[in-house]
Amino acid sequence: MSSAATNLSVTQSILQGDKRMLARLLTRVENGDPSIEDILSELYSRVGNAYRIGITGPPGAGKSTLTNKLARQFRLAGHKVAIIAVDPTSSFTGGALLGDRIRMSDVMLDEGVFIRSMATRGSLGGLAQRTSEVADVLDAAGYDIIILETVGVGQSELDVVSAADTTVVALVPESGDAIQAMKAGLMEIGDIFVMNKSDHQDADKAVQALAASLELRYAAADDWRPKVVKTVATLGKGISDLHHAIQEHRNFQESHNQLQQKRQMRQQAFICRVIEEKWRQRFWTKARTEHMQELMRTNLSPYQIAEQLLKTSAC
Repeated sequence: MSSAATNLSVTQSILQGDKRMLARLLTRVENGDPSIEDILSELYSRVGNAYRIGITGPPGAGKSTLTNKLARQFRLAGHKVAIIAVDPTSSFTGGALLGDRIRMSDVMLDEGVFIRSMATRGSLGGLAQRTSEVADVLDAAGYDIIILETVGVGQSELDVVSAADTTVVALVPESGDAIQAMKAGLMEIGDIFVMNKSDHQDADKAVQALAASLELRYAAADDWRPKVVKTVATLGKGISDLHHAIQEHRNFQESHNQLQQKRQMRQQAFICRVIEEKWRQRFWTKARTEHMQELMRTNLSPYQIAEQLLKTSAC
């Protein structure tokens, strides 16, 4: 069978709901396999229907439990849900550690839910390097809600803003999370703030402090005003309120033409990244690497060497 016929078979299988084929393709995407570009190009015409929700916040804030309950809420509303859960990388296999999947028991066996764990593989922004491509494939495969759960690394989870249509920041009353959120820059990126474990002592005080700090955030008259939602995710409390707040934010963006602008910016950033990767691959030929080593034996500065190498580029 020709490669074109094989690609068509893969595409058709995924569009027909073959989860096994979908999982195999996502593995190739995550590994950066260049041979699947034709498949991704074919699928891309079907991208753009899914709504992407990012869930971020410090470790221990209950992100996985929130994701589990929120996915179930969307399923009750009739949506097909995909979850991309970014986990720390195993030092032995290079894969995801899968530690948080045990908290998704409510939806793990649901045929309308697809869960994909991804390893960070050195990425420091809370998401894995190929998260956007994986989300695109899941979008094309017919999942109309995609939840992106970040790894929970504290102060470097800002990649989720560009990848998601709505960014949910999960916090807890204890451990000074409101102050930590401000320090991390999460106050600027959150569209909805969840005070999880709100049955704990001082939860109301933490909510008041969070709301007060959000009032200090500059917002124009036509800007979205971030919501604060109280939840107890382990008991399912407040999840319907969170679901409603997400829908409110979606409606607001659509009515203000912000959603389309956000998605165009995401596509532009993706194109730039593809160009950079392709250019880097084509630039570093064996001859150019050898030329660099020759130049390094001279008294030229790194800037001068870089200029010399760029002059030889025909990319």
